[in-house]
Amino acid sequence: MRPLHTTLAVLVAAVWGVNFVIIEIGLDHFPPLLFSALRFLVAALPAVFLVGRPKVAWKWIVAVGCTLGVAKFGLVFVGMDQGMPAGLSSLVLQIQAVFTAVFAAALLAERPDRVRVLGMAIALAGIVLAAVDEGTSGPLLAFGLVVAAAACWGLSNVLTRKASPPDALNFMVWVCVVPVLPLLTLSLLIEGPSADLEALRSLDPGGAGALIFVAWVSTVFGFGAWGYLLHRYPASVVAPFSLLVPVFGMSSAALFLGEPIGPLRWAAAVLLIGGVALSTLRRAAAPTASGPVPAAPAAPPPPDASVSRTPSSARSRE
Repeated sequence: MRPLHTTLAVLVAAVWGVNFVIIEIGLDHFPPLLFSALRFLVAALPAVFLVGRPKVAWKWIVAVGCTLGVAKFGLVFVGMDQGMPAGLSSLVLQIQAVFTAVFAAALLAERPDRVRVLGMAIALAGIVLAAVDEGTSGPLLAFGLVVAAAACWGLSNVLTRKASPPDALNFMVWVCVVPVLPLLTLSLLIEGPSADLEALRSLDPGGAGALIFVAWVSTVFGFGAWGYLLHRYPASVVAPFSLLVPVFGMSSAALFLGEPIGPLRWAAAVLLIGGVALSTLRRAAAPTASGPVPAAPAAPPPPDASVSRTPSSARSRE
């Protein structure tokens, strides 16, 4: 890979890692489902008018939009709102590679070999260790929501593989259109119109900046650049850079949010990243099976009872 493209790949991983910190900031300004809906709305407009007509069947756009946009990112945003730390979220979501392999085996008859199975077992051990660590310091429900989000991400990877979009950016922009109305509807039903209107009325530069970052920087730029790299190089060359996402996510959360990283969390990170690397990087993988999709931006990416933020249900952000 050329040095310029290597720099671009590292930059995308850094953007996607820092995106979890930005999501955390955005959740101080918006209810989680509303924030997720606005993220996709801003990402889709005006890009949807610039990328041309969809290049795959609508059934795939709707399927990926629902599993990735509504389910995965809805669960991530709700999980983080309910107490899942930003850095740990960036790490736990990497288990999507294991879910991708499981769904691929079930739906596409792609049977993993022994080395990949070993890698998945190591990654799962990392998740168990992370759960033990979170169980001593935070809500396990929020942890479970992010794990569920990773499962939805894995399913969306398999659906994207079936769709085989010839233009990754075109596909992602049209996928961003799908979740807007479902997420807005869920927000109105669960978070309530008053909470949504209050968030919009009190929008300040901090909230607007967080929204722009997760929509345009993490989603549009991140996936545009990632798709460009996957177009020029084999996925097995580009995919390893995705393992830098939790490195940037955990370090930026520690730096900007003061999130502690104890010995158990470091051990979980080593097991999870090592297991994912062993199970996904041994052979060329499909672009969507190994590369992140946004926490966001997001994606940028991450998504339970009442999800409106209250002092008792959300963790302290001091």
